[in-house]
Amino acid sequence: MTQSREEDRRGRSAAAAIVDAAFRLFNEFGYDETSVDDIAAAAGVSRSSFFRLFGSKEMVIFPDHDAILAAVEERLAASTEKSAILAVSDAVRVVLFHYIAEGPLARRRYQLTSTVPALRERELISGSRYQQLFRQYISAWGDGSEESERRGELMAAGVVAAHNRVLRRWLREECEDPHLEIDEAMAQVNALFTPAPVPAPVAPGAIVVVRTDQDLAAVAEQLRSM
Repeated sequence: MTQSREEDRRGRSAAAAIVDAAFRLFNEFGYDETSVDDIAAAAGVSRSSFFRLFGSKEMVIFPDHDAILAAVEERLAASTEKSAILAVSDAVRVVLFHYIAEGPLARRRYQLTSTVPALRERELISGSRYQQLFRQYISAWGDGSEESERRGELMAAGVVAAHNRVLRRWLREECEDPHLEIDEAMAQVNALFTPAPVPAPVAPGAIVVVRTDQDLAAVAEQLRSM
């Protein structure tokens, strides 16, 4: 057990050294001009150790999306239709706060992916995986109708857009409180897709109270349809 923990510690230490060396070299010489051998030498590890820990140069840059997706799916799978909105909101926070916990590393990655088209494309592909997972669960909570399927697809796109907006604002240091901003963004998404309540029928002779901010023409049309 002690030996295993020591091996894990050494592995994490080597991985951290590789990431630090890679970003330093990318910043100094450029992504395309930096090789795996350059990174391994700068980190003080062998080429085989590099590939054992990361597998490719790209994987040094991006977080472990498979692990994050698994955490998101676990949260969504623990929900039902009644708690779907809460589950989606929680799952979005799983992804967002993984990036925020990385701190400066996430901002260094953002600067790099903003300038290297191949990395930007890889990032977009990763984002589509999250959107597909959200759509899968939101649609499953529906009734299988075309309207329900459309709602699931549109809501999944809205959820990912809300996440990306808050994350990018934080990465650009324009966001002081990402917790508050993701709460507000998700509230807006949920409001867009929450069905409007069906008004109760008005009894003959009943008095209807209208707020000053309501559209009177819309109220009149609603009353005529009752």
